Formats: sequence, structure tokens, C-alpha cells
Amino acid sequence: MRLHKHTNSQTVMRVRRHTRVRKTVEGTSDRPRLCVFRSLKHIYAQVVDDTTGATLAASSTVAPEVREKLATDLSKLDESKIVGQALAEKALASGISKVTFDRGGYRYHGRIKALADGAREKGLEF
Repeated sequence: MRLHKHTNSQTVMRVRRHTRVRKTVEGTSDRPRLCVFRSLKHIYAQVVDDTTGATLAASSTVAPEVREKLATDLSKLDESKIVGQALAEKALASGISKVTFDRGGYRYHGRIKALADGAREKGLEF
């Protein structure tokens, strides 16, 4: 995405915040990075080892194993919590117990916080 000098759209500002945060937040093989992306309908999360550039575990509201857990009457907040729990289960199954949280330029609030709380409930430390 090209960042224009005088553009202040929400997406551009989020990308700028994320770029600033990514200067310091880095996932290693000992403590990978849990990064989050939120769209209007869905939420996506993955655990990434930045030294190798590999995704170690991923989950989202569009993943088949999560879709069957989601009911039609759930709020997006509840869906985010389920995604966090599913991601934590996958990460723990691959031997990852500690991660660094990358909120992706979003405020730590609402769906982002619900995803983090769901991951913590299942035993992921950050």
C-alpha cells in the first residue's frame, strides 16, 4: 500500500502505527509473534517466526475448524474469542507456549482484546 503524505484515512494511519510498532516487536524461534488482522466481517491471527519468515500456526473466522464452532447468532466479539482459543490450541500442539503480541496497529480493545483473552485462557503466555 502506498502511503501518501497528506492522506489520513483510517487504513493508512493503522498501517503507519503498525510499521512503527514492527520496528521493535519481532518474533523469534523462542518467542514467535502473534499478529492479528481485523476486517469488517472476519478476524485473522497467526503465529510467525520472523527469523525464518514461517507461519507456525494460524486461525481465523473463515478456517473450517473454527467455522463449525461458530453459531449464526454469535457476536463478532465472541467469534474473536473462539479464534484466539483455536489459535492457542494449535500453537500449544506445535510446542509454542510463549508469544509476543502484535496488535497490528489496532487499539487493544474489543475484538483484538477478546482474541488475546481467548488465547490466554487456553494457556498461551504473552
